[in-house]
Amino acid sequence: MQSELQSWQKQVNRLPLIIQGARQVGKSYLMKWFGQTHFQQYAYFNFDERPELRDFFIANKDVDRIINSLSLISGKTIDANTLLIFDEIQECPEALNTLKYFAEKKPEIPIVCAGSLLGIILNSGISFPVGKVAFVTLYPLSFKEVLPYWNDNLSRFLNQIKSIEPIPDYFFNDLVDNFKKYLITGGMPAVLNAFKQENSFEACETVLQNLILSYHGDFAKHPVMSDVAKIGQVFNSLPSQLARENKKFVYQLVRKGARAREYEDAIQWLIRAGLVYQVKLISKPGIPLAAYDDVGAFKLYALDVGMMRKMAKLSPTAYTEGTRLFTEFKGAIIENYILQSLAAQFDDLPRYWTSGNSAEVDFVIQYKNEIIPIEVKSDENIKSRSLQVYHQKFNPKLRIRFSLKNLSYQDGLLNIPHFMSDYTKEIIKFILDD
Repeated sequence: MQSELQSWQKQVNRLPLIIQGARQVGKSYLMKWFGQTHFQQYAYFNFDERPELRDFFIANKDVDRIINSLSLISGKTIDANTLLIFDEIQECPEALNTLKYFAEKKPEIPIVCAGSLLGIILNSGISFPVGKVAFVTLYPLSFKEVLPYWNDNLSRFLNQIKSIEPIPDYFFNDLVDNFKKYLITGGMPAVLNAFKQENSFEACETVLQNLILSYHGDFAKHPVMSDVAKIGQVFNSLPSQLARENKKFVYQLVRKGARAREYEDAIQWLIRAGLVYQVKLISKPGIPLAAYDDVGAFKLYALDVGMMRKMAKLSPTAYTEGTRLFTEFKGAIIENYILQSLAAQFDDLPRYWTSGNSAEVDFVIQYKNEIIPIEVKSDENIKSRSLQVYHQKFNPKLRIRFSLKNLSYQDGLLNIPHFMSDYTKEIIKFILDD
């Protein structure tokens, strides 16, 4: 994300930037950090903490007058060297709409914005500056981003890998151990901060539980009260959905007798809130993947693997129980993380593919003009009939398998150890762009 912000800062025709992402992923901290480290100063305005700010945007659309007012309030001169931050901007739709005037009349003023449930607001029909803003999405911190704080030597070792060859056991075993730790904590900043301060999984459990409860509180913000309970039911069903061999979303696991049309709005709310990822079934692996979506079949994954583990009620003691974190719930926890990792690396969410009842490939991604099937194995058992069926049918240039086996590449099959999933795109580039 830091590189994306730096790239935006250097753009000649820079538009106001909206940072999307679920609540509590660190948007406010990131914006302040960016203002502090990459600009002479920043001016921060939170429309939730100070609702009276809305008056300046309701009264007029004159950008110069708005800037003068905000300068007086903040005590800072707002110019091209000042990062203007609008936080919780969903509380002031007028400010959101005013971004187009900033883009047209004051493009030299750098502006970043964020807000809780902003994805919901942007789909609510309010006036929105289409084509006058840029977007980036902030995800929970990945294992790659967290590792330097836990073990900088391991992080530097992974970052210097330039060829596909086995990782020495000296590093491999410690990487697996640290990755297991990550599967317990997940990547939400508040959870990681609790772990850093107390160095205990118990502290993380409390924060994770509070996060889950706070998300349930957000469900009540749905404008249609009859859908509030349905949102909670879908969200609570995630562990049971993913604990099945066939992880296709089943409405009967939400509520007995439930039908798709009853829960479509609830699912869309969770997607727009950034709390779940929807992986759609494709009828065939063609370009673009979206053209072959089967709208009637999909899988849902949680925003964060630590949150998923907590919702599944798997105790942190699993950290000491061999490969249980990888194998429990039919490998749902590790599969959730792989999806989470891929979502942050590629422009579009992965899909999945099935061949009737005979084979199912966990994920399918598009890299340039190549369609790549991906299988997630929960441990060292790497037999993969589904990937073989796919290979025989479509003969892809590259196939990927995630497992507890070491890094290797042979006959078009790339095996990536789970802890290197955040390097997937880099490794694909190395193979296909060489």
